Amino acid sequence: MSATTIEVEDGPPGPVHADPRVPARDRVVTRELLERWCREQPDKVFLKFGDDGEEWTYARLRELTVQTALGLQQLGVRQGDHVLVWMPNNRDCLRVYFAVQYLGAVFVAINTAYKGSLLAHVVDNADARIAVVHADLLPRLCDVDTAALQTVIVAGGRAQGPAALRCVAYEDALLPASGRLAAPARAIEPWDPCAIIYTSGTTGPSKGVLCSYLHLFSNAGPETWPFVTSQDRYLVNMPMFHIGGAGGIYVMFARGASVSFVERFDTATFWSVVRATQTTVGFLLGVMAAFLEKQPPGPGDRDHPLRLVLMVPLSGDIAAFSERFGLTVHTIFNMTEISSPIVSGPNPTVRGTCGRPRPGVEVRLVDGNDCEVACGQVGEMLVRTDRPWAMNGGYYKNAEATARAWRNGWFHTGDAFRADEHGNFYFVDRMKDAIRRRGENISSFEVEADVVRHPAVREAAAVGVPSEIGEEDVMIVIAPVQGQTIDPAELLEFLRARMAHFMVPRYVRIVAELPKTPTAKVQKNQLREMGVTPDTWDREQAGIRVHMDRIGQGRNR
Repeated sequence: MSATTIEVEDGPPGPVHADPRVPARDRVVTRELLERWCREQPDKVFLKFGDDGEEWTYARLRELTVQTALGLQQLGVRQGDHVLVWMPNNRDCLRVYFAVQYLGAVFVAINTAYKGSLLAHVVDNADARIAVVHADLLPRLCDVDTAALQTVIVAGGRAQGPAALRCVAYEDALLPASGRLAAPARAIEPWDPCAIIYTSGTTGPSKGVLCSYLHLFSNAGPETWPFVTSQDRYLVNMPMFHIGGAGGIYVMFARGASVSFVERFDTATFWSVVRATQTTVGFLLGVMAAFLEKQPPGPGDRDHPLRLVLMVPLSGDIAAFSERFGLTVHTIFNMTEISSPIVSGPNPTVRGTCGRPRPGVEVRLVDGNDCEVACGQVGEMLVRTDRPWAMNGGYYKNAEATARAWRNGWFHTGDAFRADEHGNFYFVDRMKDAIRRRGENISSFEVEADVVRHPAVREAAAVGVPSEIGEEDVMIVIAPVQGQTIDPAELLEFLRARMAHFMVPRYVRIVAELPKTPTAKVQKNQLREMGVTPDTWDREQAGIRVHMDRIGQGRNR
């Protein structure tokens, strides 16, 4: 199919904005950016696929985007409409992502793990008439109320959908050979919503985060992550229903840079994919860095083009990681709703830091009444930005949650932090994940950080379980490195030398894998609900007691 067979109407120019904090449309709006890059660098490779090495230049991306956008428009998609997308990371998903935004519509991707009541909730919340769904997922729609949905475009094969819905094949609907693509009714603005990204919903119904173009641009764009340039190729290995997928694609597109695209992170193939795709920048989320670090050292550890990784959270020996793999490490604090308010310098030497507030962002740590806490004390992180629309536009159709998060002119992250006298910020825990043991507040994050330092531990989750004497005891659920075994008593001795006595876990449970969402978040709610299982090791039953160190005994004066 040749792009010349589809005529594209020019969109209305729109007013010029005087506010210097708001970039021009051709720096942030997908439609304007795509036209700009096709004028300036049509032959530059934007996408390189990890499965077979196929490449899409900016010109090819526009050709595919325009064709798919025409198909969507012929089905009735207009500017501002929501399009539900339920697909794994693949070429069809990418085409729909850019086509929806080219029309000025809103890309609403949902988690491929959803089913039952949670699926029904997001389908109802999305307010979409048209959905693009992979054939393997389509049968799940037969079991739920499909709300406002009318038409389902089925990709990846044939499948039986709900009788009440019109189902059409992707090839028949979104690959028109010719036609005229009408312009949006008005200019697409930087503050217009371009995506709704659902939170993981590990403890309750998922909330739909309204993301504008300016929000995604501020999230990790050239001003926020200046160490990533237009010459880089960034590895996207997170799903497109996650900010790490949809946002990662967008911010490299906004730079006029390049992306390597794979379905998911895989430890065994990570370095081969990096080499094959010539990736220069990557993002290691959660346990990804630990997985790589615990692979046996080899001669290929430095034989790759990767020059920089963002490691979240910062863990282990950063200098050793940097030296072994020959790359620079940065870390950040971020979440779907905000825009990387905390960013580190290269190879941070302060253990556990997330970095310092970046320019254009204000950060406060507060108590339950929104009053600032003293330096060194733990408080909830609140954020606001100088740039308008640089963070979320609220939770779609959830006014109560929006009002609760956006109190007193600040966005409340729900995350507990502390800061030191040098301005470094340290993540302590999700407010809801903190453990309370015998009057002590314990950070599950800090417990996990020490546990995974054990060479045989691949990943760990710390949760509080009810104690027979009140409050909670600490339980860790761990998965071993492949081929390794873990002796709970030996692990306990390892931890006693590294953590305060009140943090040392009472319970140790060993599993093959931790339960996770498809965005790699550990489902701690499941672990808490299961509690102390019959296969859980209990140090008190083993006769092991952990006591507070006696300081100054025999030397007090």
